[in-house]
Amino acid sequence: MNFPESLKYTSHDEWVSITDGVATIGITEYAQDQLGELVHVELPKVGRQVAAGDVVCEVESVKAVAEVYAPLAGKVTEANARLADAAEAINQDPYGSWIYRIAITDADQLSSLMDAATYRAKIGK
Repeated sequence: MNFPESLKYTSHDEWVSITDGVATIGITEYAQDQLGELVHVELPKVGRQVAAGDVVCEVESVKAVAEVYAPLAGKVTEANARLADAAEAINQDPYGSWIYRIAITDADQLSSLMDAATYRAKIGK
C-alpha cells in the first residue's frame, strides 16, 4: 500500500495535504481498500464551519457507509463535485481524488496529524 510521505494522516484514515493555510482532505488507500467499491460520496456544504473531529460527510460502498471527519478546525471552501457522479474515482486514485478543502482556522492543530511512518505503524502496514 502507498502512503505518500508528503501527506499527513488521521486516526480516522483521512489524508491531509496543507498548502497556504488550506487543507485538502481525502481517504487513504487503506480506507478505500477496507470499504471496497465506493458507490456514493455525500459531499459537505461549502461554507460550513467545522471543528476538528466533526463528521463532515460520508462515503458509501457496496459494503458499508463510512464517516469522513474534519482533521482540523476550519471552513469548508470547496467540495469535489466530480465525486458526485464518480465515487469510484477514490478507489482508482485515493490520493488524487480529494473530497473537500477547508481554510484552516487553528494551525496549532497540525501537530495532531500523523506522518506516513506513524500512520503505517497504526494500521499495521
